[in-house]
Amino acid sequence: MISLAPLDGSLSVWDAFAAAAPGSTFCHLAGWRAVMENVLGHECLYTVACDDAGAWRGILPLVRVRSPLFGDYLVSLPFLNAGGPVGAPEAIAPLVEHAAALARRLGVDLLELRTRHVVSCELRLSRRKLTVRLELPDSAAALWRAFDPKLRSQIKRPQREGLAARFGPEQLDPFYDVLARNMRSLGTPVLPRAFFERLAAAFGALVVFGAVYRGAQPIAAGCGFAWRDEFEMTWASSLREHNRSAPNMLLYWSFMEQMIARGVRVFDFGRCTAGSGTHRFKLQWGGADVPLPWLQWSAHNVAATPSPERPPYRLAAAVWRRLPLAVTNRIGPLLARQLP
Repeated sequence: MISLAPLDGSLSVWDAFAAAAPGSTFCHLAGWRAVMENVLGHECLYTVACDDAGAWRGILPLVRVRSPLFGDYLVSLPFLNAGGPVGAPEAIAPLVEHAAALARRLGVDLLELRTRHVVSCELRLSRRKLTVRLELPDSAAALWRAFDPKLRSQIKRPQREGLAARFGPEQLDPFYDVLARNMRSLGTPVLPRAFFERLAAAFGALVVFGAVYRGAQPIAAGCGFAWRDEFEMTWASSLREHNRSAPNMLLYWSFMEQMIARGVRVFDFGRCTAGSGTHRFKLQWGGADVPLPWLQWSAHNVAATPSPERPPYRLAAAVWRRLPLAVTNRIGPLLARQLP
C-alpha cells in the first residue's frame, strides 16, 4: 500500500531518487525548492510516496503561485517545461490524486502537472505546448554533414561576420542582459537576475550558460540544463537589431557542439506553440515534434497559465514593449515571478 508524506529535510535522498527514477528531469531536483521559496517567494509542497516498508516509491514537486493580478496556480513545475509525478507505476496515481485533492482544498484556479509522458488518470489532458527533440550523433562533424545546405549557410553567416560563442559560468551576466532586453521586446516581464544566480549556485555543471558576441558585445545568449544524456535549451534570446546576422543560428550550433563534446545524445529545444515562428525555427534543425501531455484540473474552467500570447494580456504586452528598459528591468522581476 502506498502512503504519502511531505518532504522533510531529506534533500539528498530526494535527489538520489530523482536521479534513478524513470522519466525524471532536472526539474525534479530538490534544489528547485530553495529557488522557488527563497528567490521567488512561492510556497512549495513536495510530496513523497512510500510503500509499507517505508521505501520511497515516487515523488511529486508542487509549487503554489498566488498572484492578486494573475490568479492562483498549483504547478509542477512553474517557469519550467517539465515536472509531475515520477517513480514506480503504483505510486503515480496516488500522487496525481493527492495533487487534485490539494488543488480542490486550496481552491486554486488551475492545477497543472507538466508531465513528459501520458499518465492515465481522470485529470484532463492539455496539449497546448510541444517541444522539438533532435538526436545528436557522436561528433559535431557528423551533425554538420546531416544539415541541409541552407541550414549550414545560415550558420556560416554569423561566422563570416566574425561573431563568436563563449561558454561558462561567467556568461551568466551577458546572458541575463540579452534576455532582459529581448523579453522587453516581446512584451514579457523577465525573471529576476537572482533566479539565474541561484541556479548557477545550486546546479553547478548541470546548468550551461553561453553567449554569442560581436566583438565585446553579447547579442545572443542561452541557458539550459544537461541531464543524463539530454540537454534542454530552457531560455534563449537574441537582440532584434542584430537579426540580419543570424546570431541565434550560431548560438544553437555552438550549444550543440558543446553538448556533443559532453556526450549528450538528445538536444531538446524547449517548449513552444505548434505553428509559431519559434516552432518553425526549431524544426529547421531536423528534429521531431514531441507533444507535452500536461495534466490539468480546474474548478473554473481555466485552461492555461497567464501568457502575453493570450487575448486578455495582449494590450498589456503592447504597452510593456514601449516602456524604457530601466523600467521593465525594475518592475519586470516583480511581475514575472507571478507568471508560472
